[in-house]
Amino acid sequence: MKKLDPLDRKIIAALQHDGRLSVQALAEQVGLSPSPCARRVRILEDEGVIKGYSAVIDQAKVGLPVSAFASIKLEKQNEDHLDRFAEKVLQWPEVVDCYLMTGQFDYLMRVVVADLPAYEQFLKTKLTRLKGVSSIETSFALGQLKRSEVLPVSVG
Repeated sequence: MKKLDPLDRKIIAALQHDGRLSVQALAEQVGLSPSPCARRVRILEDEGVIKGYSAVIDQAKVGLPVSAFASIKLEKQNEDHLDRFAEKVLQWPEVVDCYLMTGQFDYLMRVVVADLPAYEQFLKTKLTRLKGVSSIETSFALGQLKRSEVLPVSVG
């Protein structure tokens, strides 16, 4: 992958704030003509710097107001256990974020559900049935101060 130059960083910053910008508007914003701008965007997409585009949805307004943060410890941290865990978690739509961690727990996941009974159902039918999980500790978000997909990419 090529090193990102200041124009690439401007493109990334602009698209993070509005992924629906037309090529024309993006080009004007970063100081390029449309054709070279479109070419740079395509290269950023092809190289996986830009992984995709999506809408930011208000989870409460679609009936999923509860965010539960589950800290999970596995019985063993060998490759088989880690791979089995990852394979299952990737299939569960309720898990919107999951990180392999250092420290006391092996994984931290954010689970989004409609209510506490829905989280209990997730625990009973999925997470606790996963072989190799030794402990689960859950905390519930009372409110959200900040959530962002915008990375602090410096533009020079």
